[in-house]
Amino acid sequence: MVDPIQTPQRMELVERIAAIGPQFSERAATHDREASFPTDNWHDLANEGFLGLCAPVEYGGLGGDFVTYALVSEELGRHCATTALTFNMHTATALLAGWIADELGVNDEQQAHLDRTRPQLWTGMCRDHVIHSQPFSEGRTPGSGSPIGTSAAAVDGGYEVTGKKIFASLSGIADIHNVVAMVEGDHRTRLLGVPAKSDGVEIVGDWDPLGMRGTDSRDLLLTKAFVPEDNEVLPPGVFDAMAQRFPYFYMTLSFSYLGLMRAILDLTRQYLRGELGVESRRDNHVKQSGWAEMQMIYDKAQSLIYRVLGEASVDPTPVALRRAWTATVAVMEGAPEMASLAIRVCGGRSMLRPNKLEQHYRDARCGATMLPWSVEVSLDRLGKYGLYDEN
Repeated sequence: MVDPIQTPQRMELVERIAAIGPQFSERAATHDREASFPTDNWHDLANEGFLGLCAPVEYGGLGGDFVTYALVSEELGRHCATTALTFNMHTATALLAGWIADELGVNDEQQAHLDRTRPQLWTGMCRDHVIHSQPFSEGRTPGSGSPIGTSAAAVDGGYEVTGKKIFASLSGIADIHNVVAMVEGDHRTRLLGVPAKSDGVEIVGDWDPLGMRGTDSRDLLLTKAFVPEDNEVLPPGVFDAMAQRFPYFYMTLSFSYLGLMRAILDLTRQYLRGELGVESRRDNHVKQSGWAEMQMIYDKAQSLIYRVLGEASVDPTPVALRRAWTATVAVMEGAPEMASLAIRVCGGRSMLRPNKLEQHYRDARCGATMLPWSVEVSLDRLGKYGLYDEN
């Protein structure tokens, strides 16, 4: 019986990532130490066609859907979590403009917009290896007004965009920064592809974080940066429809962290079996107990994620949406819990560089804060679920 999630077509792509993944793992320590972007990993992904993972086959893409992306991201995170997170920012744009927009269903005017803009998007990704980022965060305090402070003004041939995005991953490598912005007097969210070389585009600040150090997530400043009209990734209003009708889009980062959890399991297993240059510890009952706890944390998180992937569709039921929040928390809190247990099981030397567990622990701790579905946001929604009458 074919697994409804792990179909042969999807797993073929996962296996292709598994084949090139070990070289990503070998480079990870250097990028962590230097806080440098994993450029070589991206070259490998481009050469294997993965920049077009979710682009149509007829444009040279791999034709992946939301679940395909999730499984590929999981395997990528198993080898280099930083690469997986940055790959998310690129592929998210393809999903929004492609599979998600098609699943939502659009009117004739919106379809005409997509028919005009998508060929350029797909060709750029698949043939020209154009790299997209997707910086949304602005650091605005909840309740302080609109979460989007970036503005777009219509001009001849496109828009001029002004605003600031923080945690703008792929800052120095992206060719196009896809930002959400608002046009004055219009309540519809725009998703606009700002060319990195446009006048008025500036990358500022330093990037020296606890973990995920290779993402190059500096600040993006936009001052009347010109965006050609064909760089409007989505028709006006479709991004808002996604947020309301396919909120699963906001859990895409969790797939990378699920892969990181698998990496922590892999390394701990190797240690206990004596495959890392030390004597086997697998007969130690105390360490077996910690190993058992780690496996349970992982299996619970993966089972939840796969349950959510199996039912992810437009217009989820309230219960299905609740499960998506729960799955996100299970991964984002489960990863650092597993990493902490792994350090306990593997002992003091696991805290010393270049032991990978030390990096895994720092990388895992970062997930809880990542918006828009941070652990705090997800717990807040779960804490209110079912307690109030719905209007």
